[in-house]
Amino acid sequence: MSVVPKEEDRGNYRRFLEIPTRWMDNDVYHHVNNVNYYSYFDTVVNEYLISQGVLDYEIGDVVGFVVETCCQYHRPLRFPDVIDAGLRVSKIGNSSVRYEVGLFRRGDDAVAATGHFVHVYVKRPEMRPTPLSDALRAALEKIAV
Repeated sequence: MSVVPKEEDRGNYRRFLEIPTRWMDNDVYHHVNNVNYYSYFDTVVNEYLISQGVLDYEIGDVVGFVVETCCQYHRPLRFPDVIDAGLRVSKIGNSSVRYEVGLFRRGDDAVAATGHFVHVYVKRPEMRPTPLSDALRAALEKIAV
């Protein structure tokens, strides 16, 4: 039995990042290939964390590992579309967070894709889960629903 996903609208997201598609994102079917959607998800999440000063991916003591992903495709995107990637946080745990993303073609109210990433934050070099820092938790709460 398949589940028909509830379509999202822009108002359900707390932050947006404009991401231009690239010529190489298209596949032989003349739309953005499915693997690129995860790259867009990763981009909007990590841009937010970097902009908030809570991710130093080069030398930071703590990094987020993706442990779960999902993407549901609602309508195609194509080059040269510009994507408005909406971001929100739906769950903040002790060492984990669930980010939810909605991808919208610029100018469209209809969502093209929805999905999520779950990050577990680990301390380097042990690579063991570690509690979220106060600064990270504060950044996440800004976009929490």
